[in-house]
Amino acid sequence: MIVRKISAIAAALTLFSASAFSQVLPVLGKNSLKDVIAAMTLEQKASLVVGTNRSYMAPPEAAPGMVVRPTPDFSAMIAQMQSEGASFEQAVTAFSQGKVAGAAGEGYKIDKLEIPGIVYADGPAGLRIDPTRRGDSNEYYCTAFPTSSVLAASFDTELVGEVTRAMGNEVKEYGVDVLLAPAMNIHRNPLCGRNFEYFSEDPVLAGKIAAAYINGIQSNGVGTSVKHFAVNNQETYRNGIDAHLTERALREIYLKGFEIAVKEAHPWTIMSSYNKINGVLASENKFVLTDILRGEWGFDGFVMTDWWAEENGARQIAAGNDLLMPGTQHQWDEIVDGVKSGRLDEALLDKAVENILRITLRTSTFNDYKYSNKPDLAQHAEITRRRGSEGMVLLKNDGALPFTKKTKKIALFGVDSYDTLVGGSGSGNVNRKYKVNLDEGLTLAGYRLTPSVSDEISSYVKQQKAGMSENFWTVPVIPEKPISSVMAIQAAKESDIAVFTIGRMAGEGGDRTLTEGDWFLSDAEMDNLRTVCEAFHAAKKKVVVVLNMGSIIEMASWKDLPDAILHAWLPGQEAGNSIADVLCGKVNPSGKLPTTIAVKYEDYPSANNFPFSNDNPSEVCYDEDIFVGYRHFDTKKVAPLYEFGFGMSYTSFSYSGLSVTPSGDGFDVKVTVTNNGKVAGKESVQIYVSAPKGRLLKAEKELKAFAKTALLEPGKSQTLSMHISNYDLSSWDSREEAWVADKGTYTVSAGASSKDIRLTGTYELR
Repeated sequence: MIVRKISAIAAALTLFSASAFSQVLPVLGKNSLKDVIAAMTLEQKASLVVGTNRSYMAPPEAAPGMVVRPTPDFSAMIAQMQSEGASFEQAVTAFSQGKVAGAAGEGYKIDKLEIPGIVYADGPAGLRIDPTRRGDSNEYYCTAFPTSSVLAASFDTELVGEVTRAMGNEVKEYGVDVLLAPAMNIHRNPLCGRNFEYFSEDPVLAGKIAAAYINGIQSNGVGTSVKHFAVNNQETYRNGIDAHLTERALREIYLKGFEIAVKEAHPWTIMSSYNKINGVLASENKFVLTDILRGEWGFDGFVMTDWWAEENGARQIAAGNDLLMPGTQHQWDEIVDGVKSGRLDEALLDKAVENILRITLRTSTFNDYKYSNKPDLAQHAEITRRRGSEGMVLLKNDGALPFTKKTKKIALFGVDSYDTLVGGSGSGNVNRKYKVNLDEGLTLAGYRLTPSVSDEISSYVKQQKAGMSENFWTVPVIPEKPISSVMAIQAAKESDIAVFTIGRMAGEGGDRTLTEGDWFLSDAEMDNLRTVCEAFHAAKKKVVVVLNMGSIIEMASWKDLPDAILHAWLPGQEAGNSIADVLCGKVNPSGKLPTTIAVKYEDYPSANNFPFSNDNPSEVCYDEDIFVGYRHFDTKKVAPLYEFGFGMSYTSFSYSGLSVTPSGDGFDVKVTVTNNGKVAGKESVQIYVSAPKGRLLKAEKELKAFAKTALLEPGKSQTLSMHISNYDLSSWDSREEAWVADKGTYTVSAGASSKDIRLTGTYELR
């Protein structure tokens, strides 16, 4: 906490304590919130809504034109600890550690009113806390669960629920009250650095997966903070970039997923984003935070800022942003001075305090839960392995997968095969105890690796990794080692099949680039892939490419080279085992693409309005309006390389018996799925709706519902049922300032992807 703030509060508490002798103080949980708030001083209220900053991390780079504030100076406190015998590192660690070491922040506590300081921690792919603690021999590792890309690609809300129930158990057993997740911004552009934390280009898929995620976490009695609200679709200059878009695009694309999550899962908190929305900072945007979030959607939790979104504390409170994190002196001053001067209505401050206290009553900390610090990490690893494989997407398969019974020896290429990425960087990174690389996973599955390949590449990886370390901002990535034709030809003679893994790292704080080694294959990757494919195909043997990354890359220039392509995303700490399970056929892949893979980057409608592709780095214009992802590709007749919702299987499925039946506020859809192949598998059915022609320009079709079968044995069938409301059919009419569903005939389609439509029906809205 900042020195000036401590002094002001200490003086207020002295007076408060003196008066306490003559009256019984109300306390949280025993008295009404109204009485508790009435007993608080202005300074205490301001402290409660401004986080107890204990962070040594610097704010993100501000966009041009934003106020640049100095990072708070805690040097005096650190120096005091050093004078008492601590080293600088020990002092920083001791200062930063609150109740749970490595947590992102804590709330302000007021002992006399029995208001505790609740604990907030990252992150979307598993709890992020420090694994070790000074003077403590115990370990506090967490599970690196499958990333959000895997969860979304599963098209399976039950799967998401199982994963996040386990994740929420770790949150609870490590003493954290609110997990700063899920992140659910739209995949507007494939180069966004945090797409691995987000879910999809489609708001319905994002919203439904997020709702299942939230329900899973909160079933443990801990909270979530859904982020980043809203229109945070890039990392470059995220602190203040001005996103310009129509209200229709805002509501239909960028807010719709949040709306679904709020209404279906009731998250405890929402995290506002750094950026501006049409000129107004999201954390100061009353229209979004109060009028829509609370007024229209009925949100009853509290809103917190992202860390260091801090332009003006009084404006943030007035807009409906209840908690300012991690909390700075100037925010506290602005709130106190604002109330005293009349610029900030104290009733708005009281409302923010009430919102925070109402959620505080639900927390483990308030209810004195005796957390164990010992979650069942072995069980959670088993869930990670099993569920991580089910979100993988088979993009191509010319008979190479699954491995046949004759497959015994594998030539394993690619540095990611030996140093397998399991998650992204930043707040989505997890301090896990271990990870399983693909070479280990294949070996554990009973396969032998060709020594002439594995020995050389694994030795190279070890040499390159020497001295490298993984931290919040950086997960080291090793450049590809060139493969000679001599090695490839020899490997083809000695091996039954080749597997080549291509990995990419991305994360918080930066976007990806249109460069070799990022969006494009590096020269070494392309040369190696060609060399391996030529050698193995000459020997009449197959080559499998595994893509291990949280998003997508350019594929048109090389997809015809290998015989099979499996997109594994970033499946968590059991990555090697999960990928091996799919390659060998233990698990039949059932993932579907949550985002479109274009033939070329320029085919994405946002290509000309993404960081540094326009002339003004301080703003970004969403000129594509509602036509994001498949809405653009389908409506504008731009052929994708792999469409939204696409994903192959080791078996085949037929669809039958589509029924569209009016029901209540809309209609029910039923479709029967039958496994026509020879192996068991799961299938996700996607329901798209095409609207009748009206005044507003509409997308050709839009995803409105989806469902996934259980594991179907060959010849078995399952009927899936979904409900779509009339409200789900509506579009935002800015002229009417209302959601409007045109009367007429709607085409209802059941598809295996946005292009692979199997059955159609109609619904008449009168």
